[in-house]
Amino acid sequence: MAVPTLEEQALEEQGAAARGGSASEEFLDKVVMMLLAVLQASAAPLDVDANLKVIDSAAQHAAAADAAILLTPELFPVGYEPLGVRAGIDPMELPAIRGELARIASTCGIGLVYSLPAVGPEGDWHITATLLDASGAVLLEYAKVHLFGEEERKAFVPAAAPPAAVDFNGLKVSLLICYDAEFPETVRAAAVRGAKLLLVPTALAEGFDSVPQVLLRARALESQVYVAYANHCGGSSGERFLGGSIVAGPDGAVRAEAGESAELIFAEVSPDAVASARNLVPYLRERRPDLYAAWGL
Repeated sequence: MAVPTLEEQALEEQGAAARGGSASEEFLDKVVMMLLAVLQASAAPLDVDANLKVIDSAAQHAAAADAAILLTPELFPVGYEPLGVRAGIDPMELPAIRGELARIASTCGIGLVYSLPAVGPEGDWHITATLLDASGAVLLEYAKVHLFGEEERKAFVPAAAPPAAVDFNGLKVSLLICYDAEFPETVRAAAVRGAKLLLVPTALAEGFDSVPQVLLRARALESQVYVAYANHCGGSSGERFLGGSIVAGPDGAVRAEAGESAELIFAEVSPDAVASARNLVPYLRERRPDLYAAWGL
């Protein structure tokens, strides 16, 4: 995959984040502006070496553009074929794959979000996402709660742990995976735990254009967070992916979006924009969770 250069990406157009007024929320005093890179590409099923080379190349280009973090699609290192992954990946291989991804992050000096299968203590297979810092250290792990489709449900088990939020370069970030981000509850769970940026690896098929263009923008707006969504493109074994990776701002506006083919997109994110949106319309502050519980929600 040829990853476009910084000039070809026109960062000034794609990466301009809205900045608001003074912030009164509980976020770090130091206001940061962080450049985020989102990889959209086609993974080769079960060809780990080839897929890691794509991630490595994207990480190098993203780091050269001064991006602080690179987000990659769901199960990209092994390819998104749930039954094929379950049958063709030996769990003993996974630590070495994770080690190589840590090497990529540390060598390039960039944070990295990747998605891989993981096997729990009881032998259950989960779809997971991991956030690494620029030294390759694990900052956050998350397992997918909402599985989508018959193949995922045959190959994996849904998790139950809520999304957590951690500090990354002065910004609180959280992880969700694909279908999780379509539910208001999961995005809101991350937001009430302090997240201001949601990083979402995904594997969205063709025919679901409304997910990035309507649902994810709504999720970003109603919980007033950035939502970054990295999808596959192209396809194999009869599965075609939509592409359409997107970064939506806390006002629901599109900050960056990809087309149908392989692409590296960039967007700037800042707690200023989150604070501005939350001060303008305080959805989180004016929630009434006790009342909703009484309603059976």
